[in-house]
Amino acid sequence: MPPSLFPPSGLAFVDIETTGGPAQRASITEIAVIQADEAGVREWSTLIRPDSRIPLHIERLTGISNDMVADAPRFEDIADELFDRLHGRVFVAHNARFDHGHIKAGFRRMGVTIRPRVLCTVKLSRRLFPHARRHSLDHVIARHSLEVDSRHRALGDARILLRFWQHLYDTLPATEIEQAVQELLCQATLPPFLSASDLDALPDSPGVYLFYGENDLPLYVGKSTRLRTRVMSHFSSDHSNDRELSLSQQVRRIAYVRTAGELGALLEEARLVKALQPTHNRQLRRNREMCAWQLETDLFSKPVLRLVRAADMNPAHIQGLYGFFRSRRAAVTHLRELCAAHRLCPPLLGLEKHTPGRCFNHQLKRCEGACLGLEPVETHVDRLDAALSSLKMQAWPHGGPVLVREGDTLHVVNNWCHYGSVSHPQEAWALLETVRPSFDFDTYKILLRMLATHEITCLESSARERAAAA
Repeated sequence: MPPSLFPPSGLAFVDIETTGGPAQRASITEIAVIQADEAGVREWSTLIRPDSRIPLHIERLTGISNDMVADAPRFEDIADELFDRLHGRVFVAHNARFDHGHIKAGFRRMGVTIRPRVLCTVKLSRRLFPHARRHSLDHVIARHSLEVDSRHRALGDARILLRFWQHLYDTLPATEIEQAVQELLCQATLPPFLSASDLDALPDSPGVYLFYGENDLPLYVGKSTRLRTRVMSHFSSDHSNDRELSLSQQVRRIAYVRTAGELGALLEEARLVKALQPTHNRQLRRNREMCAWQLETDLFSKPVLRLVRAADMNPAHIQGLYGFFRSRRAAVTHLRELCAAHRLCPPLLGLEKHTPGRCFNHQLKRCEGACLGLEPVETHVDRLDAALSSLKMQAWPHGGPVLVREGDTLHVVNNWCHYGSVSHPQEAWALLETVRPSFDFDTYKILLRMLATHEITCLESSARERAAAA
């Protein structure tokens, strides 16, 4: 192996085993470092006592049991030696973001920062063997017939990386390996299964991006007014955020949809999240339990609140609705809080069973006794209206469908529903006749906030203008 390839202090082949927990907790159960330089090869490994128990499936995979780590040192106990073994060397690991992320987080908890140059052997394998479909450690072992001592133990896997490195120099020109290594070390850090060309293809303009994992499983949908910059931010922060770290390890493909601006990106993001149900999205997901309160009066002019599911709502009649809530339980809990804050009568609102002539809440001075006739029903209704005012859904402020202009794009909207986007007004009627969107609370919130800042044209007015021009 040519000495010119190495930095002065050489390489550190690193592998860790964990409980399967996040990097931001003490999850490491074993660390191994193999130092390789002109002076030779030196091995070091140690078990680590984590903060949580090792799950049974992880114990079966690694062979590391809870009993084995019960008396092992903590990460902070071996941190000084680990720092010395890594310092100044190129940090070499398979799927290096995982190993480096956990180790870096361990040092960060101690107030120590390490910034080694990191070389991922997954990326190196992809670079040197571009026609191979898989680059997991098991596939690398099989492809190159590497000797295996103890798979899924830190020292055993670190030895495999050293043997892979040596195998490369036995089978490929040294200049080819050197060039690949130097290019990878000089690159901005990327997930192991993506290349720089994947990011170069992204425009730095408004739109929606989609991360796909193995077998094209949708992982995450996001939006931005600068797509490439936003996508890169996911991968630059993965070491300090468990969610980003997990996402970067899983992503295999990136797709995107251009939009005219922020409004189009927000609407498309909400649509795609509900359509694809990506595993890493929490907000904007379709929620079949979503509901709202509808205020009505009975035959005796008493207020009656009933829950209406979002799926059963008529978008044209949301002005009588109050909400929305992610579940029936959340709706009832919030209404009870309003009752307590405004001294409303729960039995009168249907939250509790009403016993004629008795009111437990009034006895405890929690309501004004409207159900007992001690307060006029009209007064109770007025206080209920005031209590619900902050939740009241806004009626659609236009007489019919409108076109919302964003650059050269026209968003077709009616009754807070987004029908789609077109380039010319005459294309809008086809959408209105063929598309039947259901009411979506997230779209409602987006439009409620964004319509005030965009040019709006009523479709009826647009049609009359075209007819007059003809």
